[in-house]
Amino acid sequence: MRAAEEALEDAADAAIYDERKADLRAERALPADVTMDILRGSSRLKALRNWRRLTQADLAAMIGVSQGFLSDLGSNHRKLSA
Repeated sequence: MRAAEEALEDAADAAIYDERKADLRAERALPADVTMDILRGSSRLKALRNWRRLTQADLAAMIGVSQGFLSDLGSNHRKLSA
């Protein structure tokens, strides 16, 4: 009985692994430059903004927020709500 339960648990684990692996294939990876910037300590927002060669003012104007708000997001002083 125990062996059957373990086999079912292993099968469930394998199914979860396969599902997660398929999800990763569907996602687009971040460009290497962005990843390196994040590893060096930049926020994801700042790394992506730098990669796109946008200033805070440029991006803020594009998305309709103040430059100060964007700065707070980039420095993790402010979080977005769900």
